[in-house]
Amino acid sequence: MTKPLHGKTILLGVTGGIAAYKSATLCSRLVGLGASVRVMMTKGATQFITPLTLQTLTRHPVATDVFDERDAEIVQHIDWADSADLAVVAPATANMLSKLANGLADDMVSTTLLAVTAPLLIAPAMNVHMWEHPAVVDNVNKLASRGATFVEPGTGQLACGYVGKGRLAEPDEIVGAIVAMLTGPKPLDGKRVLVTAGGTVERIDPVRYITNDSSGKMGFAIAEAARDRGAKVTLVVGKADVSPPNGVEVVAVRSAAEMRDAVMCRLPDSDIVVKAAAVADYRPARPRAEKIKKSAEALTLELVPNPDILQEIGEWKASREDGARKPFVIGFAAETTDVEKHATDKLRRKKSDLIVANDVTAEGAGFGTDTNVVSVYGPNGLVASLPLLSKKDVAGRILDLAQDGLRASGPSSGGAGQ
Repeated sequence: MTKPLHGKTILLGVTGGIAAYKSATLCSRLVGLGASVRVMMTKGATQFITPLTLQTLTRHPVATDVFDERDAEIVQHIDWADSADLAVVAPATANMLSKLANGLADDMVSTTLLAVTAPLLIAPAMNVHMWEHPAVVDNVNKLASRGATFVEPGTGQLACGYVGKGRLAEPDEIVGAIVAMLTGPKPLDGKRVLVTAGGTVERIDPVRYITNDSSGKMGFAIAEAARDRGAKVTLVVGKADVSPPNGVEVVAVRSAAEMRDAVMCRLPDSDIVVKAAAVADYRPARPRAEKIKKSAEALTLELVPNPDILQEIGEWKASREDGARKPFVIGFAAETTDVEKHATDKLRRKKSDLIVANDVTAEGAGFGTDTNVVSVYGPNGLVASLPLLSKKDVAGRILDLAQDGLRASGPSSGGAGQ
């Protein structure tokens, strides 16, 4: 059997972070899949892992100095740049992200990558506060806008002692992204995906509001998965506990009315719509312009219904003429009782294509968790019942169903790129 990366040359840049030790496993996996791996290292990277280790694993010399020319007939960094089918930086430090974003070339890795014309895959690793710093966020977005693909860092215990987002993705995850990039087109290339995430905020007065416990994690996982499948993603996000993924268009909103406006104006250009946000059903009828002062009297709030965004999407889609572009619409139902009954009723009333339902009282499936347990319903009943999985894995399964739905709907649904 031919190995999936047979005949492919991968240029791997290793930079100076503690996660550099994982590059040994990454090299081993890639060579095992048939790739020819050429490793280049920054001086900092050599403080964490030796060039000899990676040379032994790849059976190729490791480049650490742009002036160390071993063959007089070629310029090594140009030759390596020209030979690459894919360039990978893993781990990528904040310093290297800055160099790549701003065109600096002062070491072997940054100099070679400036000459690379092949696709670029970046796997960052750094302290959580560094990852969230505006300068790093700007550099990541700048690189993503130029076509770079990112394997997002994971969340967990960091070498510095912090717990948060910033640890290098596991080698097998990076290998999976490499294989996907080199073995064919991505399944959502040319498609536009609209995702809502987080909770909405309904003001009572300048210091108080009504909201819910949504963290935004499920919607963010879907946006990230759609991005990795090649889609152009717009993420409409309200209140959230975590930072949105890089490489997607982020539209920040607060209230249900703002979310409704942001969604409806983007519907005509969308191929898939995933309404993962937890939108407040009600809002105060008369928000106060000044803080309500505490008194001994009881306080009564009059609440009025918010716009039902999912239902409005369904009605808009149903009103479209035959042959017109119609997005594949997925809604969410967070329930505490009679999950199947409420989900199937919501599917019918909201005219959605799928409803993803979960019991938020179940362990591992509530708001704020990194896992979920969901059941997916379509017009003919239960489509999929997913056990306890990471939200990332749940997002992948949901997009699998969306892709199946797009294919079944034919050319009138999802016209981008066709």
